[in-house]
Amino acid sequence: MRRSRRKRKKTSIIKYLMSLLILLLIPLGVYFSLNSVKANSVTKSYIAHNHDYKKMEQEFKSFTTSMTLAAIGDILIHSIVYDDAKTGSGYDFKPMIANVKGLLENADLTIANQETIVGGTEIGLSTYPSFNSPFEVADAFKDAGVDIVSIANNHTLDRGEKAIISATNYLNKIGMEYTGGYQSPEDKSKIRVLNRNGISIAFLSYTYGTNGIPVPNGKDYLVNLIDMELIKKDIKAAKEVADVVSVSMHWGNEYQLYPNDYQKQLAQQLADQGVDIIIGHHPHVLQPMDWLTGKNGNQTFVVYSLGNFLSGQMWDYKDIGGVLQVEIVKEVKSKDETIIRVQNPQFAPTFVSNSHYKSFNVVPLQDANNFGLSNASSKYDEITQHMNQWLDSKQ
Repeated sequence: MRRSRRKRKKTSIIKYLMSLLILLLIPLGVYFSLNSVKANSVTKSYIAHNHDYKKMEQEFKSFTTSMTLAAIGDILIHSIVYDDAKTGSGYDFKPMIANVKGLLENADLTIANQETIVGGTEIGLSTYPSFNSPFEVADAFKDAGVDIVSIANNHTLDRGEKAIISATNYLNKIGMEYTGGYQSPEDKSKIRVLNRNGISIAFLSYTYGTNGIPVPNGKDYLVNLIDMELIKKDIKAAKEVADVVSVSMHWGNEYQLYPNDYQKQLAQQLADQGVDIIIGHHPHVLQPMDWLTGKNGNQTFVVYSLGNFLSGQMWDYKDIGGVLQVEIVKEVKSKDETIIRVQNPQFAPTFVSNSHYKSFNVVPLQDANNFGLSNASSKYDEITQHMNQWLDSKQ
């Protein structure tokens, strides 16, 4: 009996000691667990910090990219042209430019001079001297690869504000950009910038006048007139948002094969402002290409006139136009140094053929003998020499 009590007492002591040991071990376990978590946290934090440091230390890699820009002259839709495009349900101008569609699509970006406003049939079509053209003109050129149209010219106000609003609404609807004429001050304030291959181009556009039609009071946003102080401000703003600045100028004397002194003076002023490309319109005939040097030593490319691309005008060089193409190279040498070069200008002459004022077709000039121009080969050589003569003299 006494031995049994001793045994129970001994067992109680052992249980007590084991409980005490467990109580001592629990805090130790918690302590080591917390330190383990903390150690892991420190390791992860260190690794993340070290990763960020490596990313910051990566060397800048220079790169070079390039793109091509094409430009065409006046889309001047006389009644004989839109009558020829008439179908049972509307108008179709696509067949008229099918033979040169490849030239337009070949470039990364293409700009055209939309000489006649495309206000649509609802406000009534009209021809010279107060033009309004079908929406389908824009459809055809968008289908052929034109990305943006210049609409600042002497015919912008022919049919008033309603035609400009109708035209720009339709251009917005089909996703074709426009420059030089706008719907509102807010619309005008948005510089048109298009991007290709990592190169951005800002497109500006101005005209010498509007055939004596006054710009409505308080609505100078409807058309950009040539005003060098305004143009300087626009160029400065454009250079802040784009790599390249292209300016379309509606200027010069009609039917003259060479630029006048005023055109040359304006071109030099634009070059002095750092413009990269100048595209001229209005003479309805071709005027040569040239390189100008700006006051800061920059090189500016200018084509003084691209003539008519599609129109009802004929003979005396008025039915000869073409597709200009230049290469634009962007070389990023460092975070603080980027070089832009406009180079390798090429000009492909075109001819507007017709048969008794019907079947209008724009075709490559070198193939125009198949479309009724008997001296197409010699005319091609003449035009090529004419457009390149000032470039050749500087090589």
